[in-house]
Amino acid sequence: MQKKQTLILVGLVIVSLLAACTPAQAPASSTKPSRSMNVNGTGEVSLVPDIASINIGVHTEADEVSDALSQNTDQANAIADVLQTLGVEEKDVRTSNFNVYPSNRYDPMTGQVTGTYFVVDNTVTVIVRDLSTLGDVLSAVVNAGANNINGITFDVEDRDAAVAQARELAIQNAKEKAQEIADAAGVELGELLSINVYGGNNYVTYYDAKGGAYAESSVPVSAGTLTITMECSLAYELK
Repeated sequence: MQKKQTLILVGLVIVSLLAACTPAQAPASSTKPSRSMNVNGTGEVSLVPDIASINIGVHTEADEVSDALSQNTDQANAIADVLQTLGVEEKDVRTSNFNVYPSNRYDPMTGQVTGTYFVVDNTVTVIVRDLSTLGDVLSAVVNAGANNINGITFDVEDRDAAVAQARELAIQNAKEKAQEIADAAGVELGELLSINVYGGNNYVTYYDAKGGAYAESSVPVSAGTLTITMECSLAYELK
């Protein structure tokens, strides 16, 4: 009798252990999967540039490094004087490149090295805030000795307002797209889940000049139109 009771107890223990090991059944979820939609928008603002940035360079060569430096300094000083005369402030003139290096001279017939000379490159970046004087500035610096004007970039001095307007247009464009898509699909827009805005660093270069050919008269320069572009991405929940 005692043996039978022992077997019954062992059986009950085994059943209890098996029941404990059986994974619990998770209740069926009644939550529907969330739905969302992403849309992109673009906003553009066009305006007339009011400042220009010019890289004005002096390139000199001589057999002696001291001579190359001396010639370069004389031409650079003459350019600085001309810029000051034309009303360009000192704060708007910044040295952006200065190099001194030797270079080989070659025989054009044999290609053999016949000697060495020295090169000095000196470039300043100049901001012109009165665009009506830009042509005169170009002509004057070339006459003063500038022989490497490698480009003009037009911009606006205060672009914050234009960037803000372009950003607003981009967001509005994205919102309108989202509503149009939702209407076409027969769904309703829910909460705005996220928003990302980027862009606003656009500029356009309209003019490229080289020294020499522009020394005779004032150079005709057109600033054209500057377009600032902003883009955004909106994510909406769908009801």
